Amino acid sequence: MRTVLRTAPPSTPRPDPAPKSTRRAAATACALAGLLAVAAVCAGDATARIFPFGPRHRSVNDLANQFVPFHAHLWDLLHGRADGGITLNWQAGGGTGFLPDYGTYLSSPLAPLVALAPRADIEYAVYALTLLKTALAAAATAFLLRRISTAPARWWPPVLGAGYALCGWSLVEGAYNPMWLDGLIAFPLLCLVAEWAREGVRPLLSVLTVAVCWTANFYTAYMATLGAGLFLLARLATAGPFRLRAPLRAAGSVVLGVGLAAPVLVPVLLSTRQAHPGVVREFEAAGAADVLARLLPGTYGFSTPAAFVAAPVLLLAATLAFRREVPGRERWVWTGLVLAAAVSFQWGPTHLVWHLFATPNGSPYRQTFVLAGLLVIAGYAGLAHGPPGRRPLAAGCAVVLALTAAALPSRLATHPALLLAVAGLAAVAGALALPRRRGYAVLAALLVTGTLLGQAAATTAYADRRRLAHLDDYPPYGPGQERRAAALAAADGWPAYRTDSGLPRVAGNDPLLLGGQGAAYYSSHTPAVLTGLLTALGGGWTSSGRALQSLDNPVTDALFAVGARWRDGEVVRTGAVPPLVTVRPPGAAPVLGRDPFRNQELLLGAGVYTRPAGPGSCPVGTEVFLWAPERTGEARLGTGAPVRLLGGGPRRRAAMASLGVQTTPGARPEVPDGKGPAELRCLDHDRLRTAVTALRARSAVSVETTATGLTARLPDGTAGTAVVAAPAIPGWTCQGRAPDPYAGLLAVRIAGTATVSCAFRPPGLTAGLAAAGVSVLVLLGAGWRRRLSAS
Repeated sequence: MRTVLRTAPPSTPRPDPAPKSTRRAAATACALAGLLAVAAVCAGDATARIFPFGPRHRSVNDLANQFVPFHAHLWDLLHGRADGGITLNWQAGGGTGFLPDYGTYLSSPLAPLVALAPRADIEYAVYALTLLKTALAAAATAFLLRRISTAPARWWPPVLGAGYALCGWSLVEGAYNPMWLDGLIAFPLLCLVAEWAREGVRPLLSVLTVAVCWTANFYTAYMATLGAGLFLLARLATAGPFRLRAPLRAAGSVVLGVGLAAPVLVPVLLSTRQAHPGVVREFEAAGAADVLARLLPGTYGFSTPAAFVAAPVLLLAATLAFRREVPGRERWVWTGLVLAAAVSFQWGPTHLVWHLFATPNGSPYRQTFVLAGLLVIAGYAGLAHGPPGRRPLAAGCAVVLALTAAALPSRLATHPALLLAVAGLAAVAGALALPRRRGYAVLAALLVTGTLLGQAAATTAYADRRRLAHLDDYPPYGPGQERRAAALAAADGWPAYRTDSGLPRVAGNDPLLLGGQGAAYYSSHTPAVLTGLLTALGGGWTSSGRALQSLDNPVTDALFAVGARWRDGEVVRTGAVPPLVTVRPPGAAPVLGRDPFRNQELLLGAGVYTRPAGPGSCPVGTEVFLWAPERTGEARLGTGAPVRLLGGGPRRRAAMASLGVQTTPGARPEVPDGKGPAELRCLDHDRLRTAVTALRARSAVSVETTATGLTARLPDGTAGTAVVAAPAIPGWTCQGRAPDPYAGLLAVRIAGTATVSCAFRPPGLTAGLAAAGVSVLVLLGAGWRRRLSAS
């Protein structure tokens, strides 16, 4: 019996009743798709013996640096244990805005589920979240496929839905960038929105779906929206006469949905403009052989599209053009759309369109999941007319084999990858060639499903091991980190003083992961003013200035009210430090220069460093500091412990480091060779204590911090400049007006003021709320209008 694509007239809204049996079948298909996807990922991780199924850890790259720490901070927020709130983060970077980070890393509606797990199991929670997102992507795709057509066998939608969720992009890149997996879910959901627009149904649900997708992760949602737009055009070209109303309805849903998401989106977009710039890269298209090799299972690469889709998807899509029983318009529109999308990835102008007009710092093929979705839909479009016959099946096999042969020159086309590909192709081709009788249906389903699971699990396992070998890895969160977090919590005195998570670092956002209120911070939204301030004071960083490190220095501890820090395996008290708010004498703000030692003294208001005497030795009893931001290697003072410097190049900068106290007269430090300055200074702790005492004498009596700002009580009659030990990021107001600049610190001039109040509002929040309000009013008006017309 032949089945066809649904072609309900787009201009005639239909109630689309769904009997219980249909709903039950749809729920079963969605659940099966999700289970298949989870089974494949878990099987691959278990084969690789990686967390949580073996001794190898998953703590690589941004997964360890950003996603796990940010989810840990979300856990703290939801349990009332964080310093700050949804708009202001007091724990990292000396005090930064949090709404842009929330909108970039945590705004998925699934993210709060991590609060259900113990905090010590935060890595388990993030892994479970990754599996859940993969399962939902499979389920949503299965639902979409059932919606647009009927298949000759009920098991095809869940299998192909799982095939989409188990594409190479998901297994190789999305697995350690779980925020991107929200885009994997968004593509089939936005295609549903396109389908509803074509049919003229569910206008409110369409808007809400767009809003959820764009709020969850706007970056991949943007790519998914482009893909859904292509899907809509293809459906209009193949499922009936083209009507302008459908794209207008879809565009209206997108505009209103994005408007509802604007309170998150606008602050995120403005924050990216205020962030320290990352590395600017020019797009370079990957070689054809490498691109085709990534269609194979069990391949891994960083600068090529992870385009693997399992053999069932690839073969069905390859047969479509040769199936004469499928109307010509369907064959060529879907085939042409897939080819056009693939080609657009390799052309500079369209590459920029896919990536919001900026080549990303990292994988330049982040939109590849859209291609996987289009391949699944194209393959399923042919199934609407029954399984392929022997001739189109043979032609499809020839196409897949030709693509495989063209990939042979690539080093990515390894022997195991080729073997997996050919074996999978043979199994699926054999399943599709079986007689159309009930006795063979189970065998066909087993062959197709087994091929899907086997190829996906093998790709997962291969990617797991290659990631550990090729990406930066970090210690996993475990008992050692738990002890460190407990020690930091015991020493915490916020807001009387800060507790710094210290060195050695676990990851890029240790204050969020371990606790305290340190300077370390790593985000796409690291403020330029913060990077500039810490760099001027001798701070170190990686990721081209976006991953700021803790600066262990007594002077900066005094400047930022750090009263305790982790050092050498324990929490140490740094001595008496000024509070969070100090008052400086009236006069012009200091202007920072290139010398970090001098810059520290300018902000401190006193000279505490001296230059080494003679050939380069400091007076006995002083602490020797080295500033060599471009050097890499070990520095040492006499028989003291070596200090490792990691600087050089545009991506990293070594922090000012203490080489220890000078105990032997005339001892000269050993400094690694290299380019750039290597300056030595001698810190006189007696002078530093005198300077701190002077600052404490003209500082706030008490400081209270909140989720949106701070209030400080000053001695009566205080005049001068009240300086807050926090970066002057955009969004602050103090005493109801814009703050006064003070060398990158938050400050306000006062005269006889007893109280200083500063409030933080993320830039763009007001405009975003206004846009959301307009969207709500339009929706209410449209609903009222429909109700009137119905009556």
